[in-house]
Amino acid sequence: MTAAERPRARQITDGAAVSGRVLALAGFGWLAGCGTLGMPPAPTASPAPQPAAEASPEDAISAELAAYYRRIEADRRARGLMRTDSGADQMALSVGRLTDIYVEIALRDEYLRTARGFIARSTAAPLRRWEEPVRLRLEFGASMSAAKRANDRSEVASLVNRISSITRHPMRLLPPGGNDGANFHILVLSETERRAIAPRLRALIPGIDPAALSLVTDMPRETFCLVLAFSRQDDDAYSDAVAIIRAEHPDLTRLACYHEEIAQGLGLANDSVLARPSVFNDNEEYAFLTALDTLLLRIHYDPRLQPGMSEAEARPIVQRISTELIGGES
Repeated sequence: MTAAERPRARQITDGAAVSGRVLALAGFGWLAGCGTLGMPPAPTASPAPQPAAEASPEDAISAELAAYYRRIEADRRARGLMRTDSGADQMALSVGRLTDIYVEIALRDEYLRTARGFIARSTAAPLRRWEEPVRLRLEFGASMSAAKRANDRSEVASLVNRISSITRHPMRLLPPGGNDGANFHILVLSETERRAIAPRLRALIPGIDPAALSLVTDMPRETFCLVLAFSRQDDDAYSDAVAIIRAEHPDLTRLACYHEEIAQGLGLANDSVLARPSVFNDNEEYAFLTALDTLLLRIHYDPRLQPGMSEAEARPIVQRISTELIGGES
């Protein structure tokens, strides 16, 4: 591979993008780490049950993390967060508000790449999305039980079918085994499995930027899940994506990760306090895609919009689409 062909990170937010020539990192989605929520105390404040004497160090690490994430989910649910309804009763949308929310979520990058790494800074971004069909594959580490694999596969298949219907963009979950042309890989991994996943990522995304690899292998516990999407041309149309989901998550948190990371991997890369009721908001109020998120996905894949559009180009079109979707005053 020549230097010109080697993918390299171009930009990052809450989604991501790579290229056979330029690896355009469009972002990665955070489901946790929101300071306004008040993270529950670290596991040392409430020790997890000690693993059995014969447990390996890897098992002990996963057990400790699983206890940590169970406490966070329980804390959030006790405060009325991680709702699973559509949030339709909480929507008070005008055309102008829906347009503004879309711009914040789809045409802003949450993270900026610098010489020192990625920093949280909202910056303008072009419209990024898939133009080719999205073929998803779930890949589980050995740590996931057969029962959880079957349940997650059923949930994700239903979610993918729903999103495809909303966006009118072809999407399908491929059967397990082999590759069969998958271009959106969802890896469900334990801590130990994730730390060792670099060779697999290099096989899935040849020439992947070392900085993108480190986002996965060095993922802190405060990052619940993430997605990296890539373009194999020097443009803003995605061609590949990889989502990382922690196997240690309790069921609802793991399902919430699927909802957010798949949607963000489709191009809705940012989070904003304007987005409510929505999963694209760091307040963790909703676990699953909401009625508002449905509108955002529909707007994003409207054929009148095109990858690469700036806010100035996209905003008047988005306003017309919003008017068609909800009507009312601007």
